[in-house]
Amino acid sequence: MSEPSTPAFSSPADAALLLEVAELVVSALNLEIVAADVQADEPLYGDGLGLDSIDILEIALVVSKRYGLQLRADHEDNHAIFHSLRSLSDHIAAQRTQ
Repeated sequence: MSEPSTPAFSSPADAALLLEVAELVVSALNLEIVAADVQADEPLYGDGLGLDSIDILEIALVVSKRYGLQLRADHEDNHAIFHSLRSLSDHIAAQRTQ
């Protein structure tokens, strides 16, 4: 029996968390798509999902409330954290384990 293949990258966020965060984003912003259609590695900002800075602030607020995270507007890693659904979910997963 062959071993299951593993992705070339390591992501602390599992599929359940990715979907949960996608649902949170879709709900918070009243997007006209279903959460399952949000691509994990597509940019949230600009060309990808098409969000703007106000949308990102709204996501930061709901993520902070839901997961008890401190997300500050002046945090130097915000661009990386909010790059994609996967990067946001990875950040949430990493913060949960601390």
